Amino acid sequence: MEDTARPTIMITNDDGIDAPGLQALVRVLVSTNRYRVWVCAPDSEKSAVSHSITWLHAISAKRADISGATAFAVSGTPADCTSLGISKALFPSVPDLVLSGINMGSNCGYHIVYSGTVAGAREAFLYDVPSVSMSYDWVGGTSSINDFTLAAEACLPIINAILVEIKNKTYPQKCFLNVDLPTNIPKHKASCIHSCKNSNKLYVFLSGHMLSTMTNDPISVASKTDAKAVSQDNLLFKREVKAGQVENGETDYAFLKEGYITVTALGALSHADMNCQTYFREWLPAVAEHTSSSAFLTQSLCSFGQAHSANFYQFLIW
Repeated sequence: MEDTARPTIMITNDDGIDAPGLQALVRVLVSTNRYRVWVCAPDSEKSAVSHSITWLHAISAKRADISGATAFAVSGTPADCTSLGISKALFPSVPDLVLSGINMGSNCGYHIVYSGTVAGAREAFLYDVPSVSMSYDWVGGTSSINDFTLAAEACLPIINAILVEIKNKTYPQKCFLNVDLPTNIPKHKASCIHSCKNSNKLYVFLSGHMLSTMTNDPISVASKTDAKAVSQDNLLFKREVKAGQVENGETDYAFLKEGYITVTALGALSHADMNCQTYFREWLPAVAEHTSSSAFLTQSLCSFGQAHSANFYQFLIW
């Protein structure tokens, strides 16, 4: 089969180009001999960078040796990698499909906001390129590197089905997919793939303990009674992850923990709760009316610029 006749899949991630999840995904895709595989991934760990991009300086791309694929290690973020990879500056054409992952750790609920893996897929979606982010629910002491190969193999039916839809021009353009695979992939539920909604409560990142600058051990600011001494310290803090309230029902997290592969359709932006939209639709006109009758606020707006303030309220009310 001619290489150009095969669909092209570009892979990125946020764990770095040497991460076992990406390496396993490339290996499984190449072994099928059905795809042309490109890799454009960060040259180092870029987890939890969300959708950040490199703006103030150039990024570098260096050839990487991954058997069966054309690969580049990039000095930027996952979003940078996707943007570069689909730009035709690095590869000869736009890929048919962008895959981001396989991430070490699930990406459910609010994690999709922090996730560089999800951002790698979202960036492709912003440019109308079909994309999927993929994550494995890694559990320390239970999971092994070999599980990434099982995860990649479990994703093949989804990948193949998407490419068929793309070829038939029936794949939807207004979303991208976020796939999470359960910890015990060999024993996932018989009805293995669940379409679900994204949980809006999961884990909350909280500021953790202050660390001693001498020993890096946790200490308490409250234990320091001398406020001047505290203010002069170089205070170090380390994040800790605490479980928040988890929603019941048909959410990605709930199904994932039941042992299903979950598939969630995402957009670039999420709309506010309908109750909030209704509230502000009724509230903003009153604010605008009050502002126009207040000399102080009117002067403030005039100093900002009448055209700007008019556009501001038009934007809010819209």
